[in-house]
Amino acid sequence: MSDVPDFPTNPEDDVRTYVGLEQQDAEERARGRGWSTVRALPPGTVITMEYVAGRLNFEVKDNMVHRCWPG
Repeated sequence: MSDVPDFPTNPEDDVRTYVGLEQQDAEERARGRGWSTVRALPPGTVITMEYVAGRLNFEVKDNMVHRCWPG
């Protein structure tokens, strides 16, 4: 029997705390808390729905984070 693979996980972090931060501050905080990928998107951006563990997404308008979600 083979070993169970060690899948990456998300850091233990409350993603709601990023809403209202400036984009650069939010990105620096996220990387400091262990997110391997941080992605900033303008509102309404069309994205694929694949889930990537360790990725944090920001919806950014006027340099402020308006929405945040993992994956």
